[in-house]
Formats: sequence, C-alpha cells, structure tokens
Amino acid sequence: MTLPFQEGGAETPYYKGRGAQVNPRNKYLKEEYVKEHIEGIDEWWQADVPTQIFEEHAKTLVNKVDSPDVGMWYSMNPYQGCEHGCIYCYARNAHQFWGLSAGLDFERKIIVKHNAPELLRKFLDNKNWVPKPISLSGNTDCYQPVERKMWLTRQLLEVALEYKQPVGIITKNSLVLRDRYLLQQLAQENLVCVYVSITTMQEELRQKMEPRTTTAAQRFKIVKELSEVGVPVGVMTAPMIPGLNDHEMPQLLETAAANGARYAGYTVVRLNDAVKIIFNDWLYKNFPDRADKVWHQIESMHGGNVNDSEFGRRMRGDGNIADLIRQQFRVHTKKNGLNQERFEFNTESFRRPTSQLSLF
Repeated sequence: MTLPFQEGGAETPYYKGRGAQVNPRNKYLKEEYVKEHIEGIDEWWQADVPTQIFEEHAKTLVNKVDSPDVGMWYSMNPYQGCEHGCIYCYARNAHQFWGLSAGLDFERKIIVKHNAPELLRKFLDNKNWVPKPISLSGNTDCYQPVERKMWLTRQLLEVALEYKQPVGIITKNSLVLRDRYLLQQLAQENLVCVYVSITTMQEELRQKMEPRTTTAAQRFKIVKELSEVGVPVGVMTAPMIPGLNDHEMPQLLETAAANGARYAGYTVVRLNDAVKIIFNDWLYKNFPDRADKVWHQIESMHGGNVNDSEFGRRMRGDGNIADLIRQQFRVHTKKNGLNQERFEFNTESFRRPTSQLSLF
C-alpha cells in the first residue's frame, strides 16, 4: 500500500513541524469534501495553519480502562488531540468521534476540558469510589504544549495530592519538570510513578516522527532530575518500528538506567484504522528508499497486517521480528537492572477532605 506523491500534477509540499501530511476522511461522517475536476485547479495544497484551541465543557473526565493489556485501571485526559504530532499515535483515531480527522486535525485542533479539575473532585467525592490508580493520560500527552497555558495537568495533580489519590503519568515533554516539587510530594507517599516515552536517539528521525516533542537528551534529563528528587521513573521504548528505531532499544535502556530509571516497558508499532493511512503516507514521503521493507516488516509482526486487535498480542506482535525485539528487551532490562521490583501504588491513604479541612 503506497500513497501518491502527486496530486493534480504537482508535487504536494511537506508540512514541516507536523507529523501527519494528510487529513483522511472521517469514517463517522456521512458528508465530506472531495477533490473533483483537479485539472481546473493549479494547486490543491493548503498552507499550514496555527494550532487552534477549542474549549469543551465536559460532563465526565475519568474513564474505566477495560483493555487488559495497557497496564492501567482508569485514565483521565484533560486534552483531546495532541500538538506533538507523533505519526504512530493510536489516539489519533479518537479525534474522529469529535467530527474531525485523525490526520492534521489531530495536531492542529486541540480540545481542552477546562473544567477537568472540578470533574476530578466530583469523581473522587463519589462515595462509591474505591481508590485505584488513575493514569494521566491514557490517550494524549497531558504535558503537551497547550499545558503551558492551561495548567490543567498541574491542577489535577494538586487535587490528587489533596485527596491522596494515586496517579500514573506517561509523557514525552520536559514540561513535567515544572511540577517536580508536586510530584516529589506525591512520591513521598507512593502516590505517583512517571513513565517517560523515549523512542529514538536519532534527532533527525525524531524531528520527522515526533515533530513537536522534546529531544531524547531532554527526556533523559526528565528521568535524571525526577529520580534525583525521589520520584520513581520508568521509560517506555515505544513503539518499536522495525527498520527505523528497533535497533536502538539496547542503548535507550542503558542510557535510561544510567540516568536513574527503575522500570521499563515497550510495545511494537500497530497501525489501526486511520493511523494506517497517515503512517503509510508519512513513511513513503520520508523514507522512500526503505519504505517497502519497513512496511512489510510491520506486517510480519501482525500476521500479514499492520494491526492486530487481539489482547495480549497486539502490543507485542508475533513472528520472528517481534520475537527478536522481545528477547532484546528481556536481555537489556536484566543487564541494566530495570524491572527488578514492581512499583506498588499506595491506595490506603486516600481521603476525602471536608470543607472544614480545606480551609487549612
């Protein structure tokens, strides 16, 4: 499956600073814009536009996670869409539920749940809530660029500390260091664990694959500085993409451990729904010399497809290449002393502060 470089007889310009280069149709919409009579228009390409922010008055925030292989019980996402623009991101598909595209719309149209902190309070005040860890975020990055303006993640962590509610964080943005003091307070009672997603140490690849994220050097700095103040930190070498970054896993794990990481995880790339179209277009535009090989290797990990929905297998893949990645992970986590212990969140300290106590 390859997508054309030419539209209307002219080469399509590349959107620098964006991961996706297309806006595939939203399968949930009955009507859509299409290109007709292309011979009558000189240029179909439209210039990139600044990121747009849309405020949403959400009704709920915390979601129960039913998937048994994602390592979380509940999640909360203050933002939908993500300006980081990671080309492989599975969260892209969720943007279709908002009537938008999983492609460029996902990166350029960010939905903000401005009432997220009050929704979390309301959720934790529910007498039926039995404390379990809540992940920030199960979908998009809670420390993506818009957080600099909105401070919603910071406010959610403040609520979590007030209630002694355990939270897990996964991010690839150094903005998390802004909240290190708050994370340190949570860590003192085993209420937080932070995972840093680190996919590549090749800066040229990062700029293409994750265009608005922080560098690998900055991500290792996150690991080091949070570890130094007592925050338990892990790394996610995810996703591993054969032919692009899979060979980097040993160095990523070694460097993470040297900077204080205690835990590690990984997944292999899986391209479901619209992400398949977006990734394919990106791959052939950026790596035409090896695109076929990379694409077929991804297929080899998922039984001839680029996606597998089978729980327990979809994240790890199957076949020779997936087995090699799995063995590589086991060898190098053991060699670097990672995953020697299991982090246990503290759920015993949870409390619902009374209005009287909140005065102090």
